[in-house]
Amino acid sequence: MEKIYPTIMCGGSGTRLWPLSRSMYPKQFLSLTSDFSMLQETVKRLPQGTADAICICNEEHRFLVAEQLRTIDTKANILLEPEGRNTAPAIALAAFKISEQNPEGLMLVLASDHVIKDRQAFHSAIAVATNAAQKDKLVTFGIVPTVAETGYGYIKQGSELQASVHEVAQFVEKPDKQTAEQYLASGNYLWNSGMFMFKASEYLATLQQYRPDIFEACEKAMAGAQPDLDFIRPERKSFLDCASESIDYAVMEKTADAVVVPLNAGWSDVGSYSALWDVSEQDENNNVLRGDVIPFDTNDCYIHSEHKLIATVGVSNLVVVDTPDAVMVANKDDVQQVKHIVEQLKVSERIESSFHRKVYRPWGNYDSIDMGERFQVKRISVKPGAKLSVQMHHHRAEHWIIVSGTAKVTIDDDTILMSENQSAYIPIGAVHALENPGKLPLEMIEVQSGSYLGEDDIVRFEDRYGRAPEQEEC
Repeated sequence: MEKIYPTIMCGGSGTRLWPLSRSMYPKQFLSLTSDFSMLQETVKRLPQGTADAICICNEEHRFLVAEQLRTIDTKANILLEPEGRNTAPAIALAAFKISEQNPEGLMLVLASDHVIKDRQAFHSAIAVATNAAQKDKLVTFGIVPTVAETGYGYIKQGSELQASVHEVAQFVEKPDKQTAEQYLASGNYLWNSGMFMFKASEYLATLQQYRPDIFEACEKAMAGAQPDLDFIRPERKSFLDCASESIDYAVMEKTADAVVVPLNAGWSDVGSYSALWDVSEQDENNNVLRGDVIPFDTNDCYIHSEHKLIATVGVSNLVVVDTPDAVMVANKDDVQQVKHIVEQLKVSERIESSFHRKVYRPWGNYDSIDMGERFQVKRISVKPGAKLSVQMHHHRAEHWIIVSGTAKVTIDDDTILMSENQSAYIPIGAVHALENPGKLPLEMIEVQSGSYLGEDDIVRFEDRYGRAPEQEEC
């Protein structure tokens, strides 16, 4: 049997789950339904015996993907898209990578932000799809619908080729309510899950047949790919020449070899808070409660606290989400409109659209705990063995106070070791670096003062993580 190569799409911004999900830390990296993130859950439910996964992500999320895989002791190839070009090119990049090792290898294409409750049913569907893919079919997984959903595309099943494998009669766009009810009643339609299985060689051959422009651009991009730490970087210019197209439009709707395998496994794409409420464990009053919450006479609510006590009295059908820098309250029937709040934040150029107060970096994280005119206070955590870039600032000075752990501090030509309760002052213009040489996390407080405190006031001279000098990050 051909080897199965899981290919996990790690893009997406999850705007309907703001303020939990933000563009620099979207829902696939959040722990929404378990102690693991959605990406980690995707990896953990893979069948045994598959090859190392290929994760496809962008520059901004590369260290998040690497760290989350590391914490569950999983090896993977991480492909970095130079820029988003939709699913057809992204899958092509992975297909070229797999073809280098095994042209007949089977790609199992999955999203990183789906919930699948019934792993046994999921694995059974993969086994059925494997058999079809070995016969050169391009398999998509169709979700057995439970309601007349208008937020998904549908797949009309054609004739049955073998047990649980049907020809694809038609791909259908998102329907209105009446049409969705007709689809549900007919029993012939499935939700389009965006999950696929096929031979890498078969996908590339079909893509070359119907979209040779995408095939050629991705072929050139992978021919010029370069390794970078734990990442694989396709050649940028060739990939930017590639058209943006979904796999449905580029391949699946054109080929006569498309088949669909029904999947009934408690699937959800968790596209809104109402969907998250639906797949989460509810109490006797149909509430989903996360964090420090005291409900009284409260029913059918999703309440999530990360920062403070939330108390509710005499309410129902609400979504209440608290994070350290934002509170969102919505009627559960209107949560699809949360995306409009994100749009307003972007128009206003507010940082809350992109970043959480706690920001994750390859060396650790920082939390902006206070800010005022000409000052900012951060709590910084540096992982053992990690080092921030060698850098300087034109507009701010910094004062570092070590809370716990050991710090190796470089200021211009001087390097010293510092421990708990010791501090250092970094003047404006001084070239400096911070490293944790110990085996325990380094915790420290940074007090910035100056005329401008933006993250783009960084001149980077050296960085072990390969970040560009102009990137706006510590």
